[in-house]
Amino acid sequence: MSHTFPDHPRVGVGVLVWKGDALLLIRRGKPPGMGEWSLPGGSQELGETLFETAAREVMEETCITARPVAVLTAVDNIVQDPDGRVRFHYTIVDVVAEWQAGEPVAATDVLEARWATPQEWRSLVVWQPLLEVLEMALAARQGCG
Repeated sequence: MSHTFPDHPRVGVGVLVWKGDALLLIRRGKPPGMGEWSLPGGSQELGETLFETAAREVMEETCITARPVAVLTAVDNIVQDPDGRVRFHYTIVDVVAEWQAGEPVAATDVLEARWATPQEWRSLVVWQPLLEVLEMALAARQGCG
């Protein structure tokens, strides 16, 4: 099996979709992080704004209509293979969005989709940088950040 490796980082968009006090989470259906709980999102396409990417990815992955409202932060996800070569390199821009319509459905590249309260996502999410982003988003939503 041959692997291709990136020659440059890609811009990814993670979307923090709020519905009341719950965030939309997905369980990833492909690498990196296959099987892990995460935010809906994906790669920005040429000519597409961050907010356009955010709305499109949420719709494609969960059938939810969301309205992006702000950029929260950015994190790097660099995954290496056992030989130390970079397998994935994404700079992920995390965008805050508000739910507009629909209920979560696992669609493109997603095993499951659901709303999760802070107590629930703290037990579901394992990637530490994402947990930090979720806490930052919660503090900002509560007017503390």
